[in-house]
Amino acid sequence: MIIAPFSMLEEFMIFAQYIGELAGIGTSIAFAFGSTLFTLSGRILGSPLVNRTRLVIALVGVLIVHLLWFGEALPQDAGYQPWFWLSVSGFVGLAIGDGLLFQAFVLLGPRLSMLIFSTNPIIAAILGWVFFGETLDLFDFLGVSITLAGIALVVTERSEKPKNDAPNLTTRTYVLGLLFALGGAAGQAGGQVLAKAGLANDFPTFSALLIRLIAATIAIWVLTIAQRQVRNSFVKLRANPRAVGMLIVAALVGPIVGVWLSLVAIQNAPIGIATTLSSLTPIFLIPVSYFVFGDKVTPQAMFGTIVAVAGTTLLFF
Repeated sequence: MIIAPFSMLEEFMIFAQYIGELAGIGTSIAFAFGSTLFTLSGRILGSPLVNRTRLVIALVGVLIVHLLWFGEALPQDAGYQPWFWLSVSGFVGLAIGDGLLFQAFVLLGPRLSMLIFSTNPIIAAILGWVFFGETLDLFDFLGVSITLAGIALVVTERSEKPKNDAPNLTTRTYVLGLLFALGGAAGQAGGQVLAKAGLANDFPTFSALLIRLIAATIAIWVLTIAQRQVRNSFVKLRANPRAVGMLIVAALVGPIVGVWLSLVAIQNAPIGIATTLSSLTPIFLIPVSYFVFGDKVTPQAMFGTIVAVAGTTLLFF
């Protein structure tokens, strides 16, 4: 009767020790589920409208949860520094980074875009070393390398329907697409590093998520107003209620749960490891793609999954 509580306490302490790594894996799972719904709704509404709408939905959801959780809609005692760094982080990561990646999808298609985007952990690790002096030991470097190799194997071998491929891909379009995808990876990594600065002194991660969403939402809707797309956006949303329903669920799972878990990960684990584990979404999308979209799971994709999981395991040592 006395041993059991201590055993449970010991298990909890082991769990708490790897909370950052577990949050990173949870981030990947959340984005895999959210990405599936974003894809289904995006085929109806278009990716630009999905992008700007999901930020509004996520922002409203986070505001409500923040009010219930902290008793205030906005963090009143956050101070200037967290607001500044997290706002810049949201602008760089959620507005610019995602915008560049979505444009890469248009030019290259998802396969090549996600392959280039998988360099995000490498860029984040370099930025973490430059700005925070974070170090990685031999096993960490080996784990990151193996995980990225597994991601590359899976993404490059993912079976795609012809309509998803980039038609008439010229050299100029190919180069521009690569630059957009690399810019998306750099934007995402830069946003995470900037968020690390804003999360100093144990700043609440959920409040950080709220600030990042506010900055990204304002930025992307200012652009929408400048392009005179506001009215057209509402007309298209009203005409497609089923797609809006999927978009709402996706926005709650991805930008809220996924982004929050990613902030927990980078606050409690070295940024290179946290971003690597948060980049496993293509791995988790293999079974989703098979059952939802009918994509073929090839032997190379299965091997890549095993390699990525092996690399992830090394990050716990």
